[in-house]
Amino acid sequence: QLQASGGGLVQPGGSLRLSCAASGSIFSLNSMDWYRQAPGKQRELVGGVMRGGSTNYADSVKARFTISRDNAKNTVYLQMNSLKPEDTAVYYCNAVIQTRAWGPLSNYWGQGTLVTVSS
Repeated sequence: QLQASGGGLVQPGGSLRLSCAASGSIFSLNSMDWYRQAPGKQRELVGGVMRGGSTNYADSVKARFTISRDNAKNTVYLQMNSLKPEDTAVYYCNAVIQTRAWGPLSNYWGQGTLVTVSS
C-alpha cells in the first residue's frame, strides 16, 4: 500500500529526496509521516504533513529537511539537505488511510529505504 524509494549513499553535506506513494483502495489519505531507525536505536519520528499541508519536524532535522505531499499523486516527499552521518538510518513512511467511506482510519507502513551518509 505504501512504496518508499529514493534512498542511497550520499556524502556529508549532500542532499537526497525520498518519495513514498500510496496505492490501492484509498478513500481518504490523511496524515503522512516519515520515521527513521538508525542501527541499534529505536524508530523515531522525523516529521509529517497533514492533508491540508501543515508540517511538523523533529528538532534534529528542522531547517535541513522539508516534507511535502502531492495529494493528486497520493505521494509524500522528504527532501533532505545538509545531510550528516548521524542521519544514516532506514527511513519509513507512515500514512493514516481510510479505505472506504464510513470506514475506519488505519495506519500503514512503507517497507523502508536505507539512507547512508558517509564519505
